[in-house]
This record gives sequence, C-alpha cells and structure tokens, in this order.
Amino acid sequence: MKLLQTNLQEVETAAELDKMIKENDNVMVCCGRMGPMCIPVYDIMEELEDERSKVKFAVMAFDSPEAGIIRDAKECRSFMGLPFTMYYKNGVVTAATSSIQNRSQVMSIIDEKLCN
Repeated sequence: MKLLQTNLQEVETAAELDKMIKENDNVMVCCGRMGPMCIPVYDIMEELEDERSKVKFAVMAFDSPEAGIIRDAKECRSFMGLPFTMYYKNGVVTAATSSIQNRSQVMSIIDEKLCN
C-alpha cells in the first residue's frame, strides 16, 4: 500500500531499501511525508528520473517504523526538518540532506557524489 502519493518507487521496508542499495550503484531515497517541504523534492526526483538514468530514485514514508533505517542513520542524527534524503553510491552513503532542496542543490549532489 503506497503511503506517499508520488509517481516514484516507494520503499516500504528496510529490507527493500537494503536490496535496492545492493542492486543499484547509485540510489537517492527521500524519506518524508506529503507536506510542503517534501513535495518539491519528490517533484524534482520525478523530473530527474528520465535525465539521470544511472540513478535509482525512491521515496519512503517517514512515519513508518521501517523508515528507522534512515531516521536513525548516523548521517541524519542532527537533522531537524523533513525530508531526510540519502544518497548511496556502491552501497555507501555519500551524502545526506534534510529539509527542502531545490533542483540545483539536488543536481549538484547527484553529479558530484553519484554520477562522477
């Protein structure tokens, strides 16, 4: 059951996220809610799916107990605002951001940390 109303793949369990990270070299996962800070990031991700085919884009519902894999990650300990966005390259976290991001910020991270 999809909790987030996006056109992106929704990861529901920690095991699903782990599998996605292992099966894809470059992964961007946005963990959030359907709110004003998160929706712009989801929209950017939807736009970038066609432009950055080497990156797997997914969302995860922040309030799901399974999202603890992101909420409790050491990279997110100081985060205060939603969404929590994690970028993985070859199974390793290469960047993590919190709060709203604009397209140029997301593109910069993808180009520098994932598609380099």
